[in-house]
Amino acid sequence: MEPNPNPNPISSSLLLFLLFFTPTMVAPLGINYGQIANNLPLPENVVPLVKSIGATRIKLYDADPHVLKAFANTGVEFIVSLGNEYLSKMKDPSKAQSWVKNNVQAYLPATKITCIAVGNEVLTFNDTILTDNLLPAMQSVHTALVNLKLDKQVTVTTAHSLAILQTSYPPSAGAFRRDLVNCVTQIVDFHCKTGSPFLINAYPYFAYKGNPKQVSLDFVLFQPNSGIVDPESNLHYDNMLFAQIDAVHSALASIGYKNVCVQISETGWPSKGDADEAGATPENARKYNCNLMKLIGQKKGTPMRPNSDLNIYVFALFNENLKPGPSSERNYGLFKPDGSQAYPLGVPAINAVSTNSSNSGGSGSTLSASVPPASSSSGYLAITSDSGTSLSPCKTLLLYFVSFGLWKKLDNYYHL
Repeated sequence: MEPNPNPNPISSSLLLFLLFFTPTMVAPLGINYGQIANNLPLPENVVPLVKSIGATRIKLYDADPHVLKAFANTGVEFIVSLGNEYLSKMKDPSKAQSWVKNNVQAYLPATKITCIAVGNEVLTFNDTILTDNLLPAMQSVHTALVNLKLDKQVTVTTAHSLAILQTSYPPSAGAFRRDLVNCVTQIVDFHCKTGSPFLINAYPYFAYKGNPKQVSLDFVLFQPNSGIVDPESNLHYDNMLFAQIDAVHSALASIGYKNVCVQISETGWPSKGDADEAGATPENARKYNCNLMKLIGQKKGTPMRPNSDLNIYVFALFNENLKPGPSSERNYGLFKPDGSQAYPLGVPAINAVSTNSSNSGGSGSTLSASVPPASSSSGYLAITSDSGTSLSPCKTLLLYFVSFGLWKKLDNYYHL
């Protein structure tokens, strides 16, 4: 047979990727697949994009049937989600079981759904009703999994803002907000009993944006820098994200839980922002996400947990043009809607120009009457806002980004 003079460029690119990039991606990389847009590629065209960056895990903000079907038999693991607006309904065991049956069981085992995230950043909305409904909803969904004999393969969790911390520096002194300790303790006890992970959304970008004159850009971008030393543990930190993760480990230990699996359910950096959004540039986004992916590939743990693999979901797969808020909200994607890279990622480009113009939220799950649809949570719609908290994420995290001599002043000023 005559050799093809014009080999398929996508196949060639994927071959190069397998030869040169796959060996370094030995730890599981996760990616958040948000769909608050009307110009994204069809889910079937997203599969090669996900594979091109070596991602083996996807977190959805709903349970979009089109996505779950497109990724069938790919081996990619999924976290599917239930929005905050459905917590009260999920307390009803019959509704929870209907939702699990229609939005999880229906796609197993072809699509590898391994976790259900119930709510997003609920505790920092300071909404008593939401908070009161969170754990009962999680318990109800878990009971549904038990009844359907799925609890051994699918776990139940919820994602928290890092603003649930009252103290965040030094990392060894990490502690939860006093008003949340009781609620967090009950949730962590649920994790321990069911074997599910504790999810945290962590954004070093917020801190740099809040105080660019005092925050070391190299420290937040995983670039070479002198770092900081925890005065209590003597551990050295050369990047902010690791300090944040270890502050969570310390907070969990302070309430009696030293061996909980902590995963970073969101972290990322915007490639574009408004005039007052310092650091939101393509170059900074490239450094943050590419350096982060290298760290994940090296299976490098944090100073406090050096032998534990990083479990991190990068935010996000695409720029999403319908997200409200400042410009940065619409520019966290590794990819543009046409499938081109938002900035150089160090992996081959993949064509994914075919779009699904009717998709604006990823909803549309198969449902029975009176069962809430799988929908993007209100918490996801404003990831850079304070989400109604009395203590903003920027204020909570500022302690990481200043030199050691200044942190006590900030601690007093912000009452952390």
